[in-house]
Amino acid sequence: MFGATRKPPPRQADTPAVPAASAEQAVQADGVSVPEITQATVAAEPSLIDKIMEQNPYFSAGAGLMGLGVALTALRTVSKLGATAARRRLLITLEMTSKDKSYPWFLEWMAEQSAQARAVAPSDRGVIGALRGRVTQLPSHELAVETSVKQHENGSSDAVFNLVPGPGTHYFSYHGHWFQVKRERDSKLMDLHSGTPWETLTLTGLSSSRTVLPSLLDEARALAERGSVGKTVVYTAWGVDWRPFGKPRSRREMGSVVLAAGVAERIERDIRAFLGRGKWYAERGIPYRRGYMLYGPPGSGKTSFIQALAGSIGYNICLMNLAERGLTDDKLNHLLGLVPDRSIILLEDVDSAFTRRVQTSEDGYKSAVTFSGLLNALDGVASSEERIIFMTTNHADRLDPALIRPGRVDMKELLDDAHGEQACRLYTKFYGQRADENAPEDGESPDPLLRSEHLSADEIATLGQEVGEIVDRARTDGRSVSMASLQGHFIRSGARESIAGVDALCVVRPS
Repeated sequence: MFGATRKPPPRQADTPAVPAASAEQAVQADGVSVPEITQATVAAEPSLIDKIMEQNPYFSAGAGLMGLGVALTALRTVSKLGATAARRRLLITLEMTSKDKSYPWFLEWMAEQSAQARAVAPSDRGVIGALRGRVTQLPSHELAVETSVKQHENGSSDAVFNLVPGPGTHYFSYHGHWFQVKRERDSKLMDLHSGTPWETLTLTGLSSSRTVLPSLLDEARALAERGSVGKTVVYTAWGVDWRPFGKPRSRREMGSVVLAAGVAERIERDIRAFLGRGKWYAERGIPYRRGYMLYGPPGSGKTSFIQALAGSIGYNICLMNLAERGLTDDKLNHLLGLVPDRSIILLEDVDSAFTRRVQTSEDGYKSAVTFSGLLNALDGVASSEERIIFMTTNHADRLDPALIRPGRVDMKELLDDAHGEQACRLYTKFYGQRADENAPEDGESPDPLLRSEHLSADEIATLGQEVGEIVDRARTDGRSVSMASLQGHFIRSGARESIAGVDALCVVRPS
């Protein structure tokens, strides 16, 4: 037993490999072909889905597939609701329409950010510059242009092209908060007053950005108003809204309008006293409104004085022509109730609002504003508070006493044709303050105001007194000249040659 040796297991004979090309002729192994072995292996290991569908009888009837579809639909709905809830909790959206005042302010602010981004080095632009904090706005390829023309005193003009974000998607950061801006334009909706398509700006940021939105809008407003600091903005009625007419104008000096002695000072003193009495009016239950009537012949400086007065007190002007076609009582009342802050309302040719006037070449087209509608707009129940109204007319005799009674018109001033003292001051202003260093020494300049006539201050004063005497003598003869006519004459003539033509300008005014 102990001497027996262990018999090694029998060695299996090496099976030669069967080429792929002769698979069909392969030798039978245990009576099963190679394709049958593969099918048996696959059939022996079915997937989980196959087990469910084969072993569950409900799938055979189609109920399982319907349930699977319902489950997938429910999963999709839940995911949408979850995304919506997350968006509401994590994101904040601010919408601005083209009708809102902040709409142009924000576009101008975005244009300023784009200009600052273009001012940095090329290596600090784009996404890399934004990550480094060098720029606050990603470059955009969807732009729009706003063209403005600046007119110079010499008659030339420059065109300024402002590239603002166009319709599309834009990205910027403000105080470390990133925002997405979508500017959308609906070509099917139009603003009936301006004829422009309806537009919408949508700002989207994280919910933590809520606190910076008021600061962002304040900065946009300050940037928009920076161009009007020290200037006078003239608004005109555009439909039922007030809109700036052209670019802000440089403030006109009070001394640039020469009125009769004491008139300008008296009106300015009264309006400054009114601006400081808001509490006084409220304590006495008096409507905080002030009305002024400036009347006189054409060319006496009524509108020019109002423009200079607005610049002196830092107010803007809302210009309204009561003879405008399409102006009605309701529209007038609506406009007077929505006047921009710190603005003077200027009603020119107020007598033209009366419907009893007919269409003539002198007065223009008949207005749809009625007399009662004008009175209600001035001091009716719906009239606004904190309001300053200036009315002008060339025909004071046509005004109804009810229109110019106290409460509607608190101060009336006549701006008449030139008196001798006015003509003297205007002459001295034109020729006495000329910069002689800019005048040619040869005296041959085609511009009479630039000719060097080598006149001393005493000579200018003497010639000015002579002009005043000519105007006063003409007034005693029943002839007069407007300040506008004298100003035009001085522009066309030199200091000495203008004296001879003053008397010819004095004519008899038609009654």
